[in-house]
Amino acid sequence: MAMTRHVLIVAGSDSSGGAGVTRDVETIAALGLKSCVAVTAVTAQTHQSVEWIEYVPPGLVAAQMRAALAANSVSAIKIGMLGTTGVIAEAAAVLRDHPDIPVVLDPVLAASSGGTLIMEDAIAALRSHLMPLCRIVTPNLPELAVLTGSATPPDEACACRKGEELSRTVRTAVLVKGGHARGSEAVDLLVQPDRPALRFEAPRLPRKMRGTGCMLSSAIAASLALGASLEESVRNAKKFVFNTLANQSEISATWDDEQAAG
Repeated sequence: MAMTRHVLIVAGSDSSGGAGVTRDVETIAALGLKSCVAVTAVTAQTHQSVEWIEYVPPGLVAAQMRAALAANSVSAIKIGMLGTTGVIAEAAAVLRDHPDIPVVLDPVLAASSGGTLIMEDAIAALRSHLMPLCRIVTPNLPELAVLTGSATPPDEACACRKGEELSRTVRTAVLVKGGHARGSEAVDLLVQPDRPALRFEAPRLPRKMRGTGCMLSSAIAASLALGASLEESVRNAKKFVFNTLANQSEISATWDDEQAAG
């Protein structure tokens, strides 16, 4: 049987379908690749709140990852919600056995609805044990603040400095996402050790969508799986997210017009 390129998704479920594994799988499928999964947590969520979280035992997360890697030709790994120190340690152990596979880490600390998705004591483990094994880490501005023990960056220059600080500390590339910033442009900053920062910008769209962080990191992983460079992967992923949001905005505008006319 011919081996199809897969992206291994290591993330939590979201019963609303707005984020997590559901969003990851649909993104990777839209980009022409297959997915395999290791579920780290089961959550009961609406688009407004997190109502229940059950973390999967660490050994079971690792077993899912190893089974997926054994069964498929995995060309990249996307990691989202991990939740606990035990899961982080087990996931890191699996990654150390597969150093040739690029890993994209979206450091999910809280749901967009406000619920905390990681144990407080797990944040240090995320920085020290997992991030150095990844090809790129993709924090938004509030996540960057937590990971650097500082206030949310008030401007682009400060965000760049904090991103560079994190990149030096964890010894890998960091994509600082500017979705939580203000202004007409949504600017993401790619910082890497001993390299100048790269700026990726797009017009800021009025529409908001849950799971855009999942979408962006999954799209980066898919592009890496297809052999693109890191810079190309970030650019391709940002374009994919922008086009998806723009398309949703057009659909919403058409729906609103039809409702008004009806």
